[in-house]
Amino acid sequence: MNLLTDNPELYEHQFPDPENVAARFAHDVITRFGGGATLLDIGCGTGRDAGWLSRNGYRVSGVDSSVAMAEHVRRRHPAVDVTVADMREFALDRRFDVITCLDSALLYCHTNADLTAFLDRCRAHLTPGGLLLAEMRNGAFFLGSTELLDGPRTRTVEWRGVPYTSRTELWIDHAEQLLRRRREWTWPDRAEPLVQTSAWRLLFPQELRHLLDVAGFDVLALFDRPGPRTEPRWTEGAPLSGALSGDRLHLVARLRADHGRKAR
Repeated sequence: MNLLTDNPELYEHQFPDPENVAARFAHDVITRFGGGATLLDIGCGTGRDAGWLSRNGYRVSGVDSSVAMAEHVRRRHPAVDVTVADMREFALDRRFDVITCLDSALLYCHTNADLTAFLDRCRAHLTPGGLLLAEMRNGAFFLGSTELLDGPRTRTVEWRGVPYTSRTELWIDHAEQLLRRRREWTWPDRAEPLVQTSAWRLLFPQELRHLLDVAGFDVLALFDRPGPRTEPRWTEGAPLSGALSGDRLHLVARLRADHGRKAR
């Protein structure tokens, strides 16, 4: 059981975005770097971002590994064509002008082989010259900061009259280059805590540049601020800062024309 992915409405309640900042950020960045009409959102989750983009000029498809999330997308955002698939293996037999991969979804690729497979899928599904936009945690941030690692964090959110309390611990697995998370959920109707573990790959900016180059992409921008999950928050037209010391890393890359291949 995964409490949040099994309950998409609770997920959105836990992580609200009433002003669709993440989707508007994606639209602004895509427009700055050439735009596009067709878009694939990988790790689309509840479809909140994909749905906004579909209502604002894009023909949108989505990929997510969660059946519950995909069903939610079909109910709430019927204009989004969603497919249940692994981000390392999906095959949609068509190509897109833009691929987005937001909120650290890319970092569920834990190994170099995972990352290579994911980028291969992106390459196979982008038109030559198409854009890849990814937003994720920044591995370089943890070189000099323990801000997120100093102790557990507790949060309570009420949903449908029930208080759900999460206690979250983060730590770095140096050998595997992963940020690991243990989250313990409690709520009144459950006798024992629900414990869930997950992890994200920690990628450094130069490492990311190399992976993209080998996969046939030119990196157009790497920046840490502003973004949908940074302070200061993103606002339309804000200048992009490339100091790369912040918690979040934003990537814009273009598929080189000589690497376009038929989706399979």
